[in-house]
Amino acid sequence: MLEKLQIVKQRFDEVSDLIIQPDVITDQKRYVQLTKEYKDLRILMGKREEYIELTNNIEEAEEILSDGSDTEMVEMAKMQMDEAKSRIPVLEDEIKFLLVPKDPEDAKNAVMEIRAGTGGDEASIFAGDLFRMYTKYCESKGWKTSVIDFSEGTSGGFKEIQMEIEGDDVYGTLKFEAGVHRVQRVPQTETQGRVHTSAATVMVFPEAEEFDVEIEAKDVRVDFFCSSGPGGQSVNTTYSAVRLTHLPTGLVAQCQDQKSQHKNKDKAFRVLRSRLYDLELAKKQAEDAIKRGSMVTSGDRSAKIRTYNYPQGRVTEHRIGLTLYDLSNIIDGDIQKIIDELQLVSNTEKLKESGETF
Repeated sequence: MLEKLQIVKQRFDEVSDLIIQPDVITDQKRYVQLTKEYKDLRILMGKREEYIELTNNIEEAEEILSDGSDTEMVEMAKMQMDEAKSRIPVLEDEIKFLLVPKDPEDAKNAVMEIRAGTGGDEASIFAGDLFRMYTKYCESKGWKTSVIDFSEGTSGGFKEIQMEIEGDDVYGTLKFEAGVHRVQRVPQTETQGRVHTSAATVMVFPEAEEFDVEIEAKDVRVDFFCSSGPGGQSVNTTYSAVRLTHLPTGLVAQCQDQKSQHKNKDKAFRVLRSRLYDLELAKKQAEDAIKRGSMVTSGDRSAKIRTYNYPQGRVTEHRIGLTLYDLSNIIDGDIQKIIDELQLVSNTEKLKESGETF
């Protein structure tokens, strides 16, 4: 383990030196990549220091125990050794997972899109519930969210809504939320008290930087239209909303969130870039998942991934067979335990695939 960590330290020292070089600072793409790598390596350096300290504690305790002349010191040495020996296996597992190569996209910001599926008005209401759940989760992480575009449902909620999410490791945290979410409950419009099943689709894609995807101006049709929904006097009077159509692929991105046409156009281009980037990424993820036999691929958007059952207060994560009887807290944004389990399964699969020995 220490040999592996020594190699990591050499790379950490190298990256630490590189990010202060003027030619690296002026190369935006390289600088962004290296600062992200530096951040990840710095976490490993903290684990390395702890590992060295624990092994030193064991050596020190062994010396005291072999001497055995001071009874009080022997007792303290035994405690020190027990603590170190119980912590080391846990720490080794933490280090192994940190040494698994990270997807470069994981550190990116993300665009999330929630669409009502089967179930009519109830599906729109459920899409609104999911939007609030993710918004509250993002708030708890200290992430910034901003709505890009939305279409309201006739009885509340949303037919569809898109938002940008900015923060640390957003895409890596939320990418496994992509897929079909089902809800089982008695709709507000149901007079007989029967439980209905409705669905909403969640899509999550990494926000592409300008240097990730180049878009030719001739390939994009730009349309301006009046905003709809709440927003004051400028709504329905100025052509501030922007719709972009990428002609080669037929992909559409639009934004009506800002009062400024220029700001809406800029946001719409960010979404279009991310959609194009996601097209290629989805293919790669699906291929990787087939190779790994992965249960938690984020490539298949048509897969039913989770059910929220209101009569039983139950949430079932179908990909990993996880059932939690904590629906009220989960729908209120407390989804970290589900995300942790999905990431653990994914990392374990990657660890097996890498075949690393320590």
